[in-house]
Amino acid sequence: MTHDNIPEDRRPSLRDRMKPVEFLGIAAVLAVFVGVIVLMSTREPVLALIFFGVAFIATLVVLAMFALGFKPDDEERRDLAEQNGEHPELTGGTDPGSDAGPRNPHD
Repeated sequence: MTHDNIPEDRRPSLRDRMKPVEFLGIAAVLAVFVGVIVLMSTREPVLALIFFGVAFIATLVVLAMFALGFKPDDEERRDLAEQNGEHPELTGGTDPGSDAGPRNPHD
């Protein structure tokens, strides 16, 4: 995947691009752990595969919910405002004392 048509200041960082891979890796490690424990305790490979899949999916869902639940800091608010084409000073999120977030134009 090339980013030739995206300006340099709007390209996502390597950390931002690797976040989904981190979630998949954590979920895979936990699922392998659960699968091995079930296999060692029951000696049923099919049951171990079922528990592996359930643990993988459940871990992904829980990690995604935690990721969605975190409140963005000022740097993330500025980045989101830039990506949306807004001026950071209009969003209300750049002031360190302000936790109001973007203003609703319908209020």
